[in-house]
Parts: sequence; structure tokens; C-alpha cells
Amino acid sequence: MHEGKIYFCNDERLMDEQLQCLDRLYDFNQTRPTELKKREEMLKEMFAEIGEGCYIEPPLYANWGGKHVHFGSHVYANFCLSLVDDSHIYVGDHVMFAPRVTVAAGTHPIHPGLRSKQAQYNMPVHIGNNVWIGANSVILPGVSIGDNSVIGAGSVVTKDIPANVVAVGNPCKVLREIGERDLEYYHRNLLIDL
Repeated sequence: MHEGKIYFCNDERLMDEQLQCLDRLYDFNQTRPTELKKREEMLKEMFAEIGEGCYIEPPLYANWGGKHVHFGSHVYANFCLSLVDDSHIYVGDHVMFAPRVTVAAGTHPIHPGLRSKQAQYNMPVHIGNNVWIGANSVILPGVSIGDNSVIGAGSVVTKDIPANVVAVGNPCKVLREIGERDLEYYHRNLLIDL
């Protein structure tokens, strides 16, 4: 599963293990908004790694319930984060996920004969520190996103994105570098007056 090679995801042993993870994810998604401590403890059990100060708004969707997900500290995920965590997903510190973001480490071969047999392969995803992923964005298998970058809403990230840029579109492309103007204006011509 973690070597980028084709395997069959309908293997009974894999399916049994995955179901146990999905049961725990179901329990997480049924927690009450006031049960923050319970959510925090559950995420520590569910995820491969999770740092301090992380907040994930249910519902959370994850193929393996977060078993192959590595979150740094102070990660914020708005509702409906989907993690196709059939292989490892690495997320740095201070990352923000807007609503309905999908991060996919798993995929399937193009040939229909292989797909009909439930063939699959996986490529890890790496998201750096201080990254903001806009609403309804999709991060595809094998992609890396550099530190401090912003991915615009609705983007489909098919290739690596460097650090310190704003990138948008389908396929996602670098629009511009983050610069001095971003210290003066927070939106178009609206001045930061803090």
C-alpha cells in the first residue's frame, strides 16, 4: 500500500482492518460540539500523528479513519475534509483546510480491466507549514505543496506547488508570489489596520 505499487483493495484482511478504523471514525463524527476533549483524544488514537492544538470540524471522511495521516500542530480543518488515506498524508504546522477539501493519496489504474478487479495504487501527499487550502479544492496523489502557499478555492492540484505562492485553477497553477503587498492589504484594496 505504501510503495506506489498496484495491489487489490478488496483483500479480506485489508477490508477487516479498514472497517475497524471506519468504526472509530463514525464515533468521532457522532461527537457533540461540546465534546472537544473527547474529539482530541479520539484523533490521537485514530491518526498516525497529530500535534497540539488541532481542530477538525466533523464530519471528517477518511478511507482509513486517519490511520495514515500525519498532522503537525495547530491544523484547522473545516467541515467535510476528505482524506483518501490509503497511504501517508503529511501535513505541517498551522495549516488551514476550508470546507469540502479532498486530499487523495490513493488512486486507481486507468485500464478498466484492472479497475474492475479493484486494483489500486497510492502515492503520499506532502503539505508544508502555514498552507491554506481553499474550499472545494482537490489535492491529487503524489503532490507536494510548499510552505506558506495558498491554494485558491475550487483548485485541482495535479502537480507540485512551490513555497510562498498563491496558486489557483484546474489544473492548479501559480498565480503569483506572496509579497510585501500582502502585508499591507488583506483583500484587494482593503488595508490591514491592526
